[in-house]
Amino acid sequence: MLGSSRSRHRLTTALAGFALLVTGAALQVGTAATPAHAATTYRVLFDDGHAEEAGNADWIISTSKPDPLSQDSSPSSETDWTGALSSWGVDLQKTGSYSMKTATSALTYGGSSTTDLSNFDALVLPEPNTLFTTAEKTAIMNFVNNGGGLFMISDHTGADRNSDGYDAVEILNDLMTNNSVDSTDPFGFSIDTLDISSGYPAAISDSSDPVLNGAYGTVTKSLIADGTTATLKPADNSSVKGLVYRSGYSGNTGAFFATSTFGSGRVAFWGDSSPIDDGTGQSGNTLYDGWNDSGATNAALALNATAWLTGASSGSSGGGGGGGGTCTSAQLLGNPGFESGNTTWTATSGVITSSSSEAARTGSYKAWLDGYGSAHTDTLSQSVTIPSGCSATLSFYLHIDTAETTTSTAYDKLTVTAGSTTLATYSNLNAASGYVLKSFDVSSLAGTTATIKFSGVEGSTLQTSFVIDDTALNVS
Repeated sequence: MLGSSRSRHRLTTALAGFALLVTGAALQVGTAATPAHAATTYRVLFDDGHAEEAGNADWIISTSKPDPLSQDSSPSSETDWTGALSSWGVDLQKTGSYSMKTATSALTYGGSSTTDLSNFDALVLPEPNTLFTTAEKTAIMNFVNNGGGLFMISDHTGADRNSDGYDAVEILNDLMTNNSVDSTDPFGFSIDTLDISSGYPAAISDSSDPVLNGAYGTVTKSLIADGTTATLKPADNSSVKGLVYRSGYSGNTGAFFATSTFGSGRVAFWGDSSPIDDGTGQSGNTLYDGWNDSGATNAALALNATAWLTGASSGSSGGGGGGGGTCTSAQLLGNPGFESGNTTWTATSGVITSSSSEAARTGSYKAWLDGYGSAHTDTLSQSVTIPSGCSATLSFYLHIDTAETTTSTAYDKLTVTAGSTTLATYSNLNAASGYVLKSFDVSSLAGTTATIKFSGVEGSTLQTSFVIDDTALNVS
């Protein structure tokens, strides 16, 4: 944060510029790889490297790791593979459209391991019981940001199966709030510290949602047998959507199953591991058959969600509205990192700049709105046509630098709009030391030509700079 204004763009010391360069470099670690998407085979990685078999847990698709096919290459029933998640794995295998592996070591992204995340379309975290390392959290977040699917399955607070001081609630919240990519509520929800003993949470009514109404059936209810819920925060990520709710809850509280998007990827959350437990496993474990519970539709929920996360199903979830039909995956914005200078975008004079006073996140150019320390308005916009039948996500990296000292008054503001919809408003109160990824579901604009616009309005004294880089409008 800075002190006073300068005569033309903006007052940033060389030291602050150097700090941002270091921060930008740190944020770049592991971002080069992108998930490869097979035309007919969707690849799912189940994690077993974080005490998923500790205590009475048995959250594996097979005892044969990494390849379950080594146990039985053509399974026809859940007992052909050994594990409490064998029904899930076998049901996917029987479709002929999925390839599955189990990770037993540290999760990586962009490496050479056969279980490196770059080789998969979705990652399942079935009630992890040890913290992810800093490098693992960077790998997971970059995997999702670049198009991967993440399935987070929690359990109730206090379910510390290996007695290391951490349960799945704490571990998954730590992933979302303590990572080097985006720790500012990236998925738009937090997991509640609750232990709900029992219940049959009900699905919302939405016939267009591919997770609730997919190839594997219609979801009506799920199951809680000592689990938790999530609190949704759509102001932080407008794509977050509650699909199944604890009895008596709706809206932003009591979500037992939720979906969201982040960058180009998709996220699903489930508040209990009991629904994915098929009641079979290794000798000595006492398990609960939630997969086949007659009062719920847990199998359909798990399988439909897997299809959505991997891209095997069409349509959108997480607040979208573009679904149905086919869509060619693409990034639609021109000059997304501003490296071509003042082209494609319509911007106020001086906004697209290579000035060294504020560092770009990548390359040399960025869009720098305001920062004069006087009454001023800057705009940046681009019109884009979003094809019908597509899910669409707008993302960008934002750094806010201010000389304001108030902790309560928003003197300077940046408003982000897509068409006639206001996606977010940021201010001097959101200032931070580095770039933060922002992501919004704009699938409701599919089939239209919409203007993506950033409008920065600065007050009469003390500068606030809104610096934008690495924009994207991804459709799939």
